[in-house]
Amino acid sequence: MTPERPFAGKVALVTGSSRGIGRAIATRLAGGGADIVVNYRLREDEARTTADAIELAGSRAFLVRANMADPAEIEMLFASVQERVGALDFLVCNAAAGLQGTMLEATVKSWDLAMNVNARSYLLCAQAAFPLLKARGGGRILAITARIATERAFPLYGTVAASKAAINTLTAYLAVEFGPHGISVNAISPGLVDTEALRYFRRGSELLERARQYTPSGKVTTVDDVADLAAFLCSEDGRQINGQVIEVDGGYTRVFL
Repeated sequence: MTPERPFAGKVALVTGSSRGIGRAIATRLAGGGADIVVNYRLREDEARTTADAIELAGSRAFLVRANMADPAEIEMLFASVQERVGALDFLVCNAAAGLQGTMLEATVKSWDLAMNVNARSYLLCAQAAFPLLKARGGGRILAITARIATERAFPLYGTVAASKAAINTLTAYLAVEFGPHGISVNAISPGLVDTEALRYFRRGSELLERARQYTPSGKVTTVDDVADLAAFLCSEDGRQINGQVIEVDGGYTRVFL
């Protein structure tokens, strides 16, 4: 371990890391020396692009396909981590899914999709990661949330917002229960980030332009901003931060619009 590679000898699992925020976090941790388990559901080509970036950074990449909506596949994912890597230091729950619409348009399918992929998988992954992290003397668990939508009504995002609120609450409970074992648990709330997922959103372009206009820092949050915070929380400097939902948005959510 050196100052340039503080995560040398560490292993991270980043769910949904074939693109966007997940890819940025995976490559940022790899740049610090961590080997990365790259999880994806469908986009194998994009997952391999992530793996290439990890290997270019001088770390190892392990690709594992698993659908976070399926508890059996989550179990298979962690069995693969145990078999192929045999260790885990950092778990980043980034995989997310949801259907856009008003609450009147919400269906059982849209509710279950958001809750199962975003919230239930966080709990199941944390439970499965616990013995691996404990065996290493502790570790870090991070989840990606969206406080911008859990404390006010964000357009067409209701069912997903409910799942993100569940993530925020799970973070507090996991932090309290896992903390005595040297495992800290935090959530990162990025606000609006220019990603493919936002561009897919019905009002994505409009919302992104508003963020460009009104973010106090003068710039829209990027995936690298999120990855930098994730790396800090995984570092020794972040060891005493536990049970928090931390916003990285340039102050955008503090502006009254």
